[in-house]
Amino acid sequence: MPETPDPIDAMFPRLAEAQVERLATFGTHRSAQPGEVLYDRGDENHGVFVVVRGSLEIVGVSSGDATVLRVLGPGTFTGEINQLSGRRSLVRCQAREPSEVLELGRPCLHRIMQTDVALGEIFLRAFVLRRAYLIANSVGDAVLIGSAHSADTLRLRSFLSRNGHPHTYLDVDRDPDIQAVLDHFEVRVSDIPVLICRGDLVLRNPTNAEAAACFGLNTGIDEQDVYDLIVVGAGPSGLAAAVYGASEGLNVLVIEGNAPGGQAGSSSRIENYLGFPMGISGQELAGRAFVQAEKFGAQILIARAARALRCERPPYTVDLEGGGSVQGRSIIVATGAQYRKLDLAKLAQFEGLGIYYGATQVEAVLCRDEEVAVVGGGNSAGQAALFLSTIAKHVYLVVRGPGLADSMSRYLISRIETCREITFKPWTQIDELDGESHLEQVRWRDVQTGAAETREIRHLFLMTGANPNTEWLGGCVALDSKQFIKTGVDLGGEWRLCRAPYLLETSLPCVFSVGDIRSGSIKRVASAVGEGSMAVQFVHRVLAE
Repeated sequence: MPETPDPIDAMFPRLAEAQVERLATFGTHRSAQPGEVLYDRGDENHGVFVVVRGSLEIVGVSSGDATVLRVLGPGTFTGEINQLSGRRSLVRCQAREPSEVLELGRPCLHRIMQTDVALGEIFLRAFVLRRAYLIANSVGDAVLIGSAHSADTLRLRSFLSRNGHPHTYLDVDRDPDIQAVLDHFEVRVSDIPVLICRGDLVLRNPTNAEAAACFGLNTGIDEQDVYDLIVVGAGPSGLAAAVYGASEGLNVLVIEGNAPGGQAGSSSRIENYLGFPMGISGQELAGRAFVQAEKFGAQILIARAARALRCERPPYTVDLEGGGSVQGRSIIVATGAQYRKLDLAKLAQFEGLGIYYGATQVEAVLCRDEEVAVVGGGNSAGQAALFLSTIAKHVYLVVRGPGLADSMSRYLISRIETCREITFKPWTQIDELDGESHLEQVRWRDVQTGAAETREIRHLFLMTGANPNTEWLGGCVALDSKQFIKTGVDLGGEWRLCRAPYLLETSLPCVFSVGDIRSGSIKRVASAVGEGSMAVQFVHRVLAE
């Protein structure tokens, strides 16, 4: 681990004696003998250990080899982000010498976070920095063996990265020692992508839900509970609802089909969000909001999308993909929208193999020194084009209309106009995709003149329009002509109660809609966050009725 004072002091702060004494009212004292394992990699039922006397070792375990990452002395403490959710540990903790420790269970940790500002900030900052270290140095329980020529490899890399789960990636086409790894786990090249979980369990091309189950991403969530509030979707609006709901004492469950952040999570950079003058990536913003929600006690169910809503009477039941269901006294629907797919032959064939719907570091590394094209005229497309222009050889920004002024922020347009690495193509549409196992060529046409051009482009980013994710609602709430959810005054005669509907309430009482999926919403991150936080106030009112 880094030995310079500043990173170490922040990552492993030393508590003062008075602070340890304050913590003693929350925890339990116990002793530990040399070599005694307080918790191992994969364990979930343990708390945070504060060293009172002696020392502990934090050990990274990989392929049977153990490496001491850090020795903790008196006043220091164990733990990282997983302590907030009760997920499995990624490292081992053992006593280095006869020691006395103070154990703080997860409920106690949450209570400290919410009642002691100074101690809560110390713990949270250390936890975040330690998780960043684990990610940067691939310290954890996951090894992904894949190939750049595999769409499912890209899917799994994106899933692990967007969920902030540390992993080691080995490419069968580039890693010279890969055959020894394949032989050790009895894996054939035809099996890839392969996910090795906790050093021994081999999953051949698992679904995201199977990967989440293997790594215990949903450990500790009680599907039998009846929640005060179920938030469906962990985009900016859903995470905002989770933060405000949990911080105000509601028992909150968030259901997310893939990873926190939603469509915004795949944005390379957001520069017009209040409070971030230097900009922030969608994934980083989502990661911060995720930690904030867990800090206040919200539970977040990963890779378990909502399959159907049973809306006969409250508490309402949300059926989950893969089986199971959860119940909530109120629901906030924040499932957002997804980029519209172009009507092109071979589109499905090349998805993940040259066709992408997000521009993050995972996709960008595939495009180095190559020509790429971005289709779309919104802010996400503009940010993607600028981000990719720093990595790719050249970027073509393709739109069917005459310009960008009606759909893109002026600051983005100005940058695109002055960027030599970006060529803007107005009045242009994609007509044909070609290639064998991977996208190789794109043909586009000028819709005014009919002139067509074919270019050798192997990476195409589609960010065109949006379709709402409302299919799972099954007629429970009123929709507009474009299948977005109607709320508040827009309901008209579709509202049946004597009282008027609240501003964000759907035609189904106690069910609210926020963010991109709501009819008439402003498609901006700040607006989504505002709606998510505002909806919680209405939830309090309906629960009190």
